[in-house]
Amino acid sequence: MSIPAAFVPPDEADRSLETLTHALAERCLTAGIGVTAAESCTGGGVASAITAVAGSSSYFETGYVTYANAAKTRLLGVREATLADHGAVSEQTVCEMVAGACRDSGAGLGVAISGVAGPGGGSADKPVGTVWIAWGHTQAQRARRYRFEGDRAAVRERAVAIALAGLIDWLAAT
Repeated sequence: MSIPAAFVPPDEADRSLETLTHALAERCLTAGIGVTAAESCTGGGVASAITAVAGSSSYFETGYVTYANAAKTRLLGVREATLADHGAVSEQTVCEMVAGACRDSGAGLGVAISGVAGPGGGSADKPVGTVWIAWGHTQAQRARRYRFEGDRAAVRERAVAIALAGLIDWLAAT
């Protein structure tokens, strides 16, 4: 399975989390595909949003909150060299996270998020609000870097919404 040619990571998610999760449920059930989420800065926000929908156990079995680098390596198979060379907030790391989550869970599609939600922890290269999100599966991933404004809650909420919108868009493109 490859990346759908029509899939472009979303710029924005202009729908509520409730609307997004219901649309995701419909797409997953129609496609007969299971999804997973590997999260760092969102702390399980994607999994929480998905499981707020009754019946979500038919397409969502497992989510991973891998806040620490050691957890990314141990649970998702992110290589220590990737973390050393690129850092936790990077394209390479989120691609390895989503591949590992799909491999471990058996899901056909996943999303991974790693970022700097703030208020501290930012750097010149990765200021507060920098978030990498990847969508894909074990064989192919596509990632995008985002720069969100606002406080910690706003950064996390926007990342969750875009993660869900990207899952929907991926399924729509297949």
